[in-house]
Amino acid sequence: MLHKTSAFTGEETGGFQDAADERFIDTLEMSWVTSSEGAATFRPGDAPPLRGTLSVLGERELALYATGSIEFYRTYPGMYIQRSIGIRPVTPARDPRELAAEVLALTKMNWNQTRLDGRLPVTLRTANQVKSVLRFCPPDQAVATRYAHYM
Repeated sequence: MLHKTSAFTGEETGGFQDAADERFIDTLEMSWVTSSEGAATFRPGDAPPLRGTLSVLGERELALYATGSIEFYRTYPGMYIQRSIGIRPVTPARDPRELAAEVLALTKMNWNQTRLDGRLPVTLRTANQVKSVLRFCPPDQAVATRYAHYM
């Protein structure tokens, strides 16, 4: 699974597929995960959508609420109105519900906080954390390759 916050270009898609073929990787899934989606979902009454609510807007366009009301707590634990994230698979190979369930599971993987969820999957959150450190490094400086250096 490969996540990115912008659309994949044809060159990127081809390059990643070539690299996967070189390493004998059978399945490569690439998805563009947007920070917000233009669509909104509403529930009856004044309760926000449940965490995990998925709207299939098209074959390559999904809206997933990675945050939202939690049935167990019977409330929404957030301070702001939640927005869905967009999931845009490059080549839809699986059922949209399976893809969304995987992304939702990845939003729970956060070792540095006690929250039960995050808005973005750990794949993107980790990249953002590393980026926030590396932007202060001079271009000619060698950088650490292990994620533990950036935690």
